[in-house]
This record gives sequence, C-alpha cells and structure tokens, in this order.
Amino acid sequence: MRLAIVRLSAMGDIIQSMVVLQFIKTSIPNASIDWVVDTHFASLLEECPYIDNIIRLDIKEIKESKSIFQLFVILNKLRKLKKYDLVFDLQGLIKSAIITRFIPSDERIGFDRKSTREKLASCFYSKRYYFPYQTNVIKRYLGLVVSSLELEIDNRDILDKKPFFYLSQNKFESNKPNVVIVLGASFPSKIYPVEKYAEVVKSLQVKFIALWGSEKEKLMAHRLSLIAPNVEVSNKLDFKQLLILISNANLVIGGDTGPTHLAWALNKPSIMLFGPTNADRNSFQTKINLTLSSEYNSPVTKISKTESSIDNIPFQDVVRLAKGLIKCK
Repeated sequence: MRLAIVRLSAMGDIIQSMVVLQFIKTSIPNASIDWVVDTHFASLLEECPYIDNIIRLDIKEIKESKSIFQLFVILNKLRKLKKYDLVFDLQGLIKSAIITRFIPSDERIGFDRKSTREKLASCFYSKRYYFPYQTNVIKRYLGLVVSSLELEIDNRDILDKKPFFYLSQNKFESNKPNVVIVLGASFPSKIYPVEKYAEVVKSLQVKFIALWGSEKEKLMAHRLSLIAPNVEVSNKLDFKQLLILISNANLVIGGDTGPTHLAWALNKPSIMLFGPTNADRNSFQTKINLTLSSEYNSPVTKISKTESSIDNIPFQDVVRLAKGLIKCK
C-alpha cells in the first residue's frame, strides 16, 4: 500500500503529526509512506525510520516571492508523482488541501468543514472525517488515520509509543543530570521569563543548557547565564544536533514549541509551560511529560500572541516537577 502524508509546517506540528507513522507501519508492515513537507522543515524527517521518501516543496519561497511560475512548478511536480492509494492531509489548511488534491491518488483524506480553521479546505478531499478542532491534536491526527485505515489504537498505545527518531551514536556522559531549557518560541506569549528560569536554575544543583534558535533568543540565553552561572549556552544547532542534545537530556523545560515537543517524541522527560495555548489540546501528558498552565482561557482559533499570562506560572511549581522527574531518572 502506497500512502502519502501532507504536513508542510511547522516544527512542533510536524513532530506531533509523526506519531501516526509507527502505528501505520505496525499494522500494515508493507506500507510505503512518503511525507510532503516544506523544504525549510525537511530535516525534521530525515532521522525518522518510518518514512520511505521525503517530498520537498519550496512553499516558503513561493510565499515570499509570490511567484506564479514557482507555484506551477510545484503543482507540476506533484502531478508527476507515482499514484498513491491514500493521501492524508494532517494540516487542514487550504494550501495543504490544494497540494493534497494535486497528488495522484485513489482517495484524499482530510478533516471535514467543522473540524478545520479554513473550512474551504474540506472541499478538496474525497473522504472527510469529523474531529473537532478543539480535540487534542495527537488524537486528531491519529483519528484521521485510524478511521480511514480501520486501525485500533487507544491511549495506552500512545503512552507506549516508540521514539520517532533513530540515533545510533553520539551519546555523551556527564556526572550531573543535563537539563535543557528551551528559551524561545514562535511568538512572545509562549515564552517564559528569563528571570523565572533563573530562579529554577538556582533551585536545582544540575547542569543546565540554554537552547536558542535566533539572535534574540541567543541574547536571552546569555542573559540567563549571567544571572545563573551554572547555565551553559548552546551553540547554534541544526536539527540533527538538536536531536542529539535532547536525546542526551535528563529533562527538557520550555514553552509550547518544537524542541519541547521533541522531548515527548523521544520519550524524554519534559515540562511544558502554557500561556494562551491550551495544554489539553496541544500536548499529550505522560508520567514523564508534564505540563503547567497559566489557566488563561483563550479560544483555540484566536490565540493572543502578545498577552503575558505565562509569566504567572510560579517558578516553584517548575522546580517541584523538575525534582520529581530528575529523581525518577
């Protein structure tokens, strides 16, 4: 069986979407799975053992250049793909739905109009399924695949999942636990204050590594290291280096953002901090993957990118959870 998954962006969303892969491969061992992704995020998929081919599309470049010619180049590339049995659109946006429509296939699977932010997207699918947009994202992705392939998956299966990525080497040793702090996020209301991270660091006698992905976040990391000297500032990391760092961590602490979701994907302990985004929807808690929320009630379709409720999460709560998770290791 030939299957294709369309999930173009972004880092955290792609990582969470990848949960479907191992369950497909377990239930249908001979399935061939290709993944259609924005070239900018393709490196996220390269270390995953469940993907047979990565189909890279220059979506970001088209958006920036607004080139009709480049758009036709992409659509023509899709038309020439070998026919699939099923194509799943796990993104549910108009752009991903159009891409799904141009991929040769027997069936195009997506969310119905009541289950997406962009209702027009549902018009491009041959089969549509209802999973409310407010539903936990992991259950939404799996629900779409389970319904169309008639698989049987429950919460216990998700809790017992295998890591999404395969790393055969690059382990390092430390005489102290390594705690990774993810300082940045896609917008300000997801970012926990540096000063509160500093209080967390001062309360735990472990090695901390401050992770950054932009120059602004790098400045935040260095400010944290000045306040709390036992913080090491990471180098600029590509995705494989990030995988290695997280896979060696004893704990990852950060907001609702890609590298923190990566800890869950790798079955590494994590504490995820939520401001306006909803913890029940955007994470799948386990015994070692915990969340703290500001309890700010924001509609899932109208997230404030500037409000500061995440600042209200007491650092003492972060310390309490961190001590428990480090101890259990």
